[in-house]
Amino acid sequence: MMGVAPQANNSREIRMTLERIGKLVVLAAWVAAGGAQAQDVVRLGNLKFAHYGAVSYIKEIAPKCGIKVEERVFPKGLDVMSAIIAGELDVGATASEAAIAGRAGGAPIYVVAGFAKGGARLVARPELNIKSVKDLKGKKVGVTRGGIQEVLLLAELQQAGLTVSEQPGKDVQTVLLAYADLNQALLGKHIDAMMQSEPQSSQAINKGYGAEVLKPYDTPLGAPVRTMVMTEKFYRERRPLAEKFMRCFVQATRTFLDQPATAEKYVRETVFKGQISSDDFQDAIGNSPYSYDVTPEHIQVTTDTMVKTGVGRMARPPLARDWVKTDLLEQAKKSLGVQ
Repeated sequence: MMGVAPQANNSREIRMTLERIGKLVVLAAWVAAGGAQAQDVVRLGNLKFAHYGAVSYIKEIAPKCGIKVEERVFPKGLDVMSAIIAGELDVGATASEAAIAGRAGGAPIYVVAGFAKGGARLVARPELNIKSVKDLKGKKVGVTRGGIQEVLLLAELQQAGLTVSEQPGKDVQTVLLAYADLNQALLGKHIDAMMQSEPQSSQAINKGYGAEVLKPYDTPLGAPVRTMVMTEKFYRERRPLAEKFMRCFVQATRTFLDQPATAEKYVRETVFKGQISSDDFQDAIGNSPYSYDVTPEHIQVTTDTMVKTGVGRMARPPLARDWVKTDLLEQAKKSLGVQ
């Protein structure tokens, strides 16, 4: 019986070796792809308000942007800041006062965009016939501590020459409550008025237990801008991913601006699970339109107003020019043809 030729053995061994190498190359490519996918995850902190809807929508279109967005929803902006400081988030959506207080407290963040404007309303019990801020004298006004609504309320009271305290004895007594509890307190007549966010303020009006006193945008602060913040590390060290995320933010916002029906359907059905009506949504967005932009000047005025009203009690208020970075936004808008 003749043996197998040495050349045949060698050929078979070479073929098997090449097959093993090929499998290893495929495996390495698969692992590398998985690693790349892991690197393309953006951890996003958000809040549950109507005007934060476009931020939530980013995760829906993220695959088309070549990224994955993991969204966590928090009760208030300061909780987003805490998660950023803990290293749990890359990007966060919050009112400007939480971003400012966070930066003052050591949060390593940059303001990179503004995603909505306004979003607050002073609402009173209809039977009290409160028509102006001065009519709040002798009244209890509910507000959430540390929120932009508190900044707006105190700025309005100062402008009207009214004193304020959490204790009785001043012109106006503030009652500090969570956003979710303010409407119930007004309905139950435990407070006389509230400075509330959207869509909760619109709900109170539409359901008849609240009447609008004013939209609080007539102080030097104007209409507050809700801010998109990004960690310094993410901004500097993961630049390509940060650029992809910002383009995705601009696309999501443009969709909501160009397609109001899509915006309403998503916010009412996905974000609020049918808990708000079409009227609630329309009124809320009428008072808090989606947007892209923010300026260092606006953030500085907001910071100065916080110092003046005592909100945040910052030992070293940050200078806006040092941490408002809109280059990623401008680049994204230009690449997508957005003005």
